[in-house]
Amino acid sequence: MAGHSKWNNIKRRKGAQDAKKGKLFMKHAREIFMAARESGGDPEMNANLRIAVDKAKSNNMPNDNIDRAIKKATGDLDGVNYEEFIYEGYGPGGVAVMVKVLTDNKNRTAAEVRHAFNKNDGNLGENGCVAFMFNRKGYLVIDRTSTEIDEEELLLEVIEAGGEELESREDQFEIFTAPEDFSEVKSVLEDNEHTFETAEVTMFPTTYTHVDEEVVSKMLTLIDMLEDNDDVQEVYHNLDADEEVLEKLS
Repeated sequence: MAGHSKWNNIKRRKGAQDAKKGKLFMKHAREIFMAARESGGDPEMNANLRIAVDKAKSNNMPNDNIDRAIKKATGDLDGVNYEEFIYEGYGPGGVAVMVKVLTDNKNRTAAEVRHAFNKNDGNLGENGCVAFMFNRKGYLVIDRTSTEIDEEELLLEVIEAGGEELESREDQFEIFTAPEDFSEVKSVLEDNEHTFETAEVTMFPTTYTHVDEEVVSKMLTLIDMLEDNDDVQEVYHNLDADEEVLEKLS
């Protein structure tokens, strides 16, 4: 996973901007809805729902909103039906992009996603055209200032919990797991009194596409357009850019 921090820095840039709580809560509600509809409304028995609920709570989503989304999914409340799709394509400069959406109108969402790509010198591709460039991983981040544990001790805890890898950065510990082991590793580390800045199952690129400042600007605009779309849940990409360029454009 070495080098993935390039992706994480760009993701955190958007996260700092995404203070639009209503839109953020709606995205979480849809994710909770889908997880509950597929495998039941009990987080203790549904790992995907548990992950979605934990992610929503980490962004301070009220419990009433979470409960309402689950009840809609299980038929206790009337609600629209969402479908999940993954769009794949290339952004400016050949950057690989995957867009996860939950929508009640596939035609509308496809048109809007295509428009975002076309407007920023990108293009949508066929299913599978870039998926092979990404791996799905559980991802946990511990703020180093919030713990006195050293790297070797934490590494042993991660291994014993079933984690795959620990990366140490100046301000963070980053832990990677197999997707199916994420909940167990998270639970064990929480029992060891660790708290997380980030806890999610997400996609990481296996290779990166390095581009210049002009292309980075267009790519960041594409990411913003996609993430501002109510139907878009996640945007994954393999953009690589120099840190000074990202700082300048942030």
